[in-house]
Amino acid sequence: MKQKTTDRRGPLYSRGDRPGLARGVGPLAAPFSDVRKIAVLRGGGLGDLMFALPAVEALAAAYPAASITLLGTALHAALLADRPGPVHRVEVLPAAPGIAAGSGDPQAVDAFLARMRQERFDLAVQVHGGGRNSNPFLLGLGARHSVGTRTPDAAALERSIPYIYYQHEVFRALEVAGLAGAAPVSLDAQLPVLATESAAARALLLPDRKLVTLHPGATDPRRRWPASCFAEVAVHAVARGCQVVVVGDDADRCLARQVADLALAGAGPDAPVRSLAGDLGIGTLAALLQASSVMVGNDSGPRHLAQAVGAATVGIYWFGNVVNAGAFGRTRHRVHMSWVSACPVCKADVTQVGWTAERCEHDDSFVAEVRASDVWADVDELLG
Repeated sequence: MKQKTTDRRGPLYSRGDRPGLARGVGPLAAPFSDVRKIAVLRGGGLGDLMFALPAVEALAAAYPAASITLLGTALHAALLADRPGPVHRVEVLPAAPGIAAGSGDPQAVDAFLARMRQERFDLAVQVHGGGRNSNPFLLGLGARHSVGTRTPDAAALERSIPYIYYQHEVFRALEVAGLAGAAPVSLDAQLPVLATESAAARALLLPDRKLVTLHPGATDPRRRWPASCFAEVAVHAVARGCQVVVVGDDADRCLARQVADLALAGAGPDAPVRSLAGDLGIGTLAALLQASSVMVGNDSGPRHLAQAVGAATVGIYWFGNVVNAGAFGRTRHRVHMSWVSACPVCKADVTQVGWTAERCEHDDSFVAEVRASDVWADVDELLG
């Protein structure tokens, strides 16, 4: 017998198979009525935005008459400005603990929330962590309805799913969208590149060589593959007739320069290898990644952006991060995993991660054991 779970508004979801029943990632709830304005809370980095976009697309399909406002970062705003997609506008979050980087100013947070309350959002969607900081913030928007994730110590939302650390971030966000009755439309973020951005990227490249792009950075230094390994891949790529560009933001300049210098030492001083880390706007970076025959990177924002714009990628991951952030397909994306389960220095168990886990003080790489020869083999195959 089919069982139905209800809340005060009526049917929430049905268990069991029915012809024509839309299926989501987990239960698909009854949609809310008369939703015209949706706010989606997702701060963090570039990769965090890519993980959230399929859920935003699902919300846009479920509520086609609604406008969607992303509460995100300045980087998100720069990337999505004037770009076709389901996000109508971005409101840049104020600095606040667990919400956005910075020292935090309670008055600025109060002013932001007061301004957002004037928007009179019908639905507020939290896909920003476990909710200890983000749920109170979301509730401060004053929306008629709220959905999101929740750890046991987080404020309750109208509808929520438990925050379990080991879940792919795309599926987590899609499961949250399902709480609002939004079924998945796609599983991968898809980001169009503008013609002006493509032209700017072409001007930076040699016209007669395939492009291999490398990104050696990562916010967490434990996710960084050694610079010498990236350089070894670059040397192989040059020998195969490719050009190599190392990318990253301002924080990656020194590391990217190190990779380029090591590659030039191995391939020769006139080899077509250079670093553009810190020199590209986010739109030009997206276009450069789209122009890449293969992009090689750690578990970091540029690799996720490369996937979203359609480039083939080879990712270097700690095995736990594959669960949360690994590419789904293998036709155009390859994943190399390190199976390190203890800190290389103090031997602390590093599999206990998430909102309750303690972190040792060491930043030694978890992925140094991944062999450059194995990564190059996949790059070589993807080059065709």
